[in-house]
Amino acid sequence: MSAPLQPDAPGRTGVELLLPAALADAAGGRRLLTLRPVSASVPGTGPAGRTTVADVLVLLQAGYPRVYRKVCDEKGDLRRYVNLYLDGEDIRDLDGVATVLPHHAELLVLQSIAGG
Repeated sequence: MSAPLQPDAPGRTGVELLLPAALADAAGGRRLLTLRPVSASVPGTGPAGRTTVADVLVLLQAGYPRVYRKVCDEKGDLRRYVNLYLDGEDIRDLDGVATVLPHHAELLVLQSIAGG
């Protein structure tokens, strides 16, 4: 991980994870989760001190395991029917979970809906 994260820590900049209504129950009724880096100087797999989507997923797993299980599969990969958008771009079109997030990043979680 690039930087350890802490859920909803006051006074720190962080990443906002916007959930669809279908995931709100798994997050205790919340549709907005604020995930915050604990330290900007801890080296990791990405650029030193930078928070990546993978870091956010680790925090999601620790703080909101029910949401995590709906977003990621048993291997820890994003489920095929779940898309994460950073500033309107699918992270799969960027660097995937290695995508480095800017300060005050907003990640939108969208689940595909199948029907016929």
